[in-house]
Amino acid sequence: MSIRNLDDLLAEGVSGRRVLVRADLNVPLDKQTGEITDDGRIRAVLPTLGALVSAGAKVVVCSHLGRPKGAPDPQFSLRPVAGRLGELLDAPVHFAEDTVGDSARSTVEALADGQVALLENLRFNKGETSKDDAERGAFADQLAAFGEAYVDDAFGAVHRKHASVFDVPARLPHVAGRLVLREVEVLSTLTGQPERPYVVVLGGSKVSDKLAVIEALLPTVDRLLIGGGMCFTFLKAQGHEVGSSLLEQEMVETCRNLMERSGGKILLPVDVVAADAFAPDAAHDTVPADGIPSKRVGLDIGPETVAGFAAALKGAKTIFWNGPMGVFEMAAFANGTRGVAEAIAKSGAFTVVGGGDSAAAVRALGLDDSAFGHISTGGGASLEYLEGKTLPGIAALEN
Repeated sequence: MSIRNLDDLLAEGVSGRRVLVRADLNVPLDKQTGEITDDGRIRAVLPTLGALVSAGAKVVVCSHLGRPKGAPDPQFSLRPVAGRLGELLDAPVHFAEDTVGDSARSTVEALADGQVALLENLRFNKGETSKDDAERGAFADQLAAFGEAYVDDAFGAVHRKHASVFDVPARLPHVAGRLVLREVEVLSTLTGQPERPYVVVLGGSKVSDKLAVIEALLPTVDRLLIGGGMCFTFLKAQGHEVGSSLLEQEMVETCRNLMERSGGKILLPVDVVAADAFAPDAAHDTVPADGIPSKRVGLDIGPETVAGFAAALKGAKTIFWNGPMGVFEMAAFANGTRGVAEAIAKSGAFTVVGGGDSAAAVRALGLDDSAFGHISTGGGASLEYLEGKTLPGIAALEN
């Protein structure tokens, strides 16, 4: 990757210099209490922030959280993140009440060497996500004024053409942070010459969300295991009844064509857990994948499928997993995701978990992060990288 990295910036010296860091602190918050339920993305940026703090930089961190509509919205404030970040850094994090306004300016100006400030949610400003180059550029000018150098450590956002990701690097000396560098190194292994057998596990809701990556991966993988809500469109393409399970009718013919072209690489569920309703306490049982009752909804893969997927994963040398196998947030329908995750962890292969719901599932189910080779912080970004797309944030760092 022809990108300068954090070590290059540190070698030049950052003591006393303001360094603007784009982080991905888009963590899940409890809707009732506002407390952070998974601090994985905060922890992921600590190596970069710690190195800058130790080198005496004045560190200005910016991030988005959620999807506010271009205006301040208290439920999407980064204030809880500032508190948690301070705990993890074991030092106060100075929080700005706005992104580029008076509070941000005074907070940044007051920073001493080795101190950290966090700006309020970038998406409270329309310029961050604007499709108008001038509007986005004007916001980037304001952000860039807070730094003498720029570090992108927000891999989960590099597939977005946003001001803080795409436009700010054009205005400041820029480098990739430790997290972005690691993510690209790992994913480039998958797009290069991965050690074989190479097995990919895909889940999640919709085939349409994963179609491009399936198309890109089919020629290169040895097996492609499909679970989650998307499997029902494939089962329908085989002529099976899927009841009231999630179905993309317009994708049925596409799935049929994919299976015909796959040369037997695609492995689908042979049994599913079907329930009376989409609810945690719904009555449910395991049925054959070709025998789902017409009024039932499939919410997980069944035990025979877990065993079959585990057998396909055994002996693999490289594994990429993106998307849960069922509605893992409900205990009754988490066994498929847990079983496949445990099989991946025990495989002995080089394993990559593709961020998003997969990473959330690993932590929610109490699995050990260290059992996996790499857990990505960017679900959408990792998929687009594997598709071969140009990621705006990466392209901006290369320029």
